[in-house]
Amino acid sequence: MPELPEVEVVRRGLARWVAGRRIAEVEVLGSRTVRRHGPGPADFRDRLRGQVLAAPQRRGKFLWLPIHGTGEALVAHLGMSGQLVLPDSDAPAEPHVRARFEFDDGGRGLRFVDQRTFGWLAVESLVAGVAGRLVPRSVAAIAADPLERDFDPSATARAMRRRRSAVKAVLLDQQVVSGIGNIYADEALWRCRRNWATPAQRLRQGDALALLAAAAEVMTEALAAGGTSFDSLYVDVNGRSGYFSRSLDAYGREGEPCRRCGASMLREAFANRSSYRCPRCQRKPRGGVRHDLRAAGMTLEKPGYL
Repeated sequence: MPELPEVEVVRRGLARWVAGRRIAEVEVLGSRTVRRHGPGPADFRDRLRGQVLAAPQRRGKFLWLPIHGTGEALVAHLGMSGQLVLPDSDAPAEPHVRARFEFDDGGRGLRFVDQRTFGWLAVESLVAGVAGRLVPRSVAAIAADPLERDFDPSATARAMRRRRSAVKAVLLDQQVVSGIGNIYADEALWRCRRNWATPAQRLRQGDALALLAAAAEVMTEALAAGGTSFDSLYVDVNGRSGYFSRSLDAYGREGEPCRRCGASMLREAFANRSSYRCPRCQRKPRGGVRHDLRAAGMTLEKPGYL
């Protein structure tokens, strides 16, 4: 799933190529893409025709383009494989395009492409969200992310320490801190020599602050590299992949030597996915822990887990 750096790369591309343009036509190919837009595809299309899109914004993994003068925004969540791309006019048709946006200037149109169809689009009202920021309705309860200007690391660290769940589960809880996904959680934990199963309530304030700083650091580095791409499911608006995967220290490195101590990296089951750690640098918390969903303190239905 695209995480904060990947979504920010897309946001920057949209800021360059889409902001300030007027939509001439919208085509929705399948109602699932606009399933979060209650009135349906026809209303989605009608609400956007003739509208000018303002500079795109982001919180965590959510991306939106305010609609000039309306108090609404075009919201996009990329899900597992969503892409917002602007192909050249002579480029071959994308096999998994779900929505098309054409502009009145006749330039390159915007396409929402989504192979696995977990992503979605909607037009939503802007409301006051966490920290008082104006955000789309679906983002109102989402916490600030570590790269936001008004992010409060001390308050976030205290919120983390009130949780009894595994620290990785807390890092992934979008109502505690947004934007951190499986990849960058593993990277931050590796940098801090912290086992993913450590109960968050055992952390000292300095430990929690160090984890947040490590997450911000690694995501900033990933952003500079265009994000992390393992396959063609994540690309920027011009179809280019990111290359931060070459710099990962933990995620995806099962059996490879730890870049710090040389021990063979482990892959462990975590919440229907995988977690990667060094068995020497990131030792299990005292008392041990079962490596399953309940031990991680998570359920797939838990509010705020995206």
